[in-house]
Amino acid sequence: MSATATTPIEIGDRTRILRGTELLGPMQIGSRVFINRDAYIRSRVRIGDGVSIGPFVKIISDSHHLGDSSHRAGAGKTEDIVIEDGVWIGASVVILGGVTIGAGAGAVVAAGSVVVNSVPENTVVAGIPARIIRAIEG
Repeated sequence: MSATATTPIEIGDRTRILRGTELLGPMQIGSRVFINRDAYIRSRVRIGDGVSIGPFVKIISDSHHLGDSSHRAGAGKTEDIVIEDGVWIGASVVILGGVTIGAGAGAVVAAGSVVVNSVPENTVVAGIPARIIRAIEG
């Protein structure tokens, strides 16, 4: 795991982070979290307790405003990302800024999905962009 030395990264107890993962703080990672290999997590991310994150996941809080025709990647912007307690994120998922996953708890994001909108609790989402597939019982 690599991390920036000057920005705070808070990690709860019994959390496991596998090799190749890159964390760029500030961020908070709860207790009993599992982050599989080669995850890439940018700043201003909060991960709740009991979250499972598959391999090759990218959680990207920063982007750009749309610029004019001479330079479309305009001024930079960063939007918080919140992953609530008990969420399961499958392999190779991409999560973009401004998203909350499992508001309350317990959502599932299927492998390979791209999450651009917030995900309600106790739902399964999948696809590009991710859409609700079904509800899950508590």
